Amino acid sequence: MLLAQPAISGPVDLPKPGPTDTCPVCGMFVAKYPEWVATVRYKDGHVHHFDGAKDLFKYLLDLPKWAPGHQAENIDSIGVTEYYGLALIDAHEAFYVIGSDVLGPMGHELIPLETKEDAEEFLQDHKGAGIIRFEQVAEEMLKKLDDGLFE
Repeated sequence: MLLAQPAISGPVDLPKPGPTDTCPVCGMFVAKYPEWVATVRYKDGHVHHFDGAKDLFKYLLDLPKWAPGHQAENIDSIGVTEYYGLALIDAHEAFYVIGSDVLGPMGHELIPLETKEDAEEFLQDHKGAGIIRFEQVAEEMLKKLDDGLFE
């Protein structure tokens, strides 16, 4: 189960990935995909970057596997790159379109959008399967995305 967190409105201020930062889930160099970056920052300042929301959620849903020694309660901020504006926004506040025809660096992806209206428009324009919120993301959905079952 994902950790609920108080809402932070607007963009979040998190560091950008450097050229050698790799996604802890897939190992890709994250800075190569600035339009897909997601970031977790812990209270001690430690940061993990991801090449998309899908890998971010895989990480959050199984911290013992992807981040041994890190605890969900020590997470300070989580940001995802909003599809249209390319700004890093609070992952808890984003609307995610699942099952669209837009592919990220790791294939089928959760597409983060800032407003419900943007998500509804994106859903229609890109043949999405649905709109979900942070707390609704589940491992089964991520597996279906990896397997291309939302098409």
